[in-house]
Amino acid sequence: MTKQKFIKIYCLSLTIPFLLLVFPLFSIANRETPFIIGLPFSVFWVIFWIVVTFIIVLFLYKIDPDKDEKEVH
Repeated sequence: MTKQKFIKIYCLSLTIPFLLLVFPLFSIANRETPFIIGLPFSVFWVIFWIVVTFIIVLFLYKIDPDKDEKEVH
């Protein structure tokens, strides 16, 4: 995988969860009821997307083309 393609995947895959937390879709989720796992839906929504973003970052780390390169000083 080329570095340019990786950067595009990186930016797109981390922008989507950010938009789901900030823009109008959060207002859809911003409710006190129903409860999921004992949490109000809005709190569950935020925690869910934080966990999803963490999993995306782990996956991106695994496919990073520059991960194994050693720096030369």
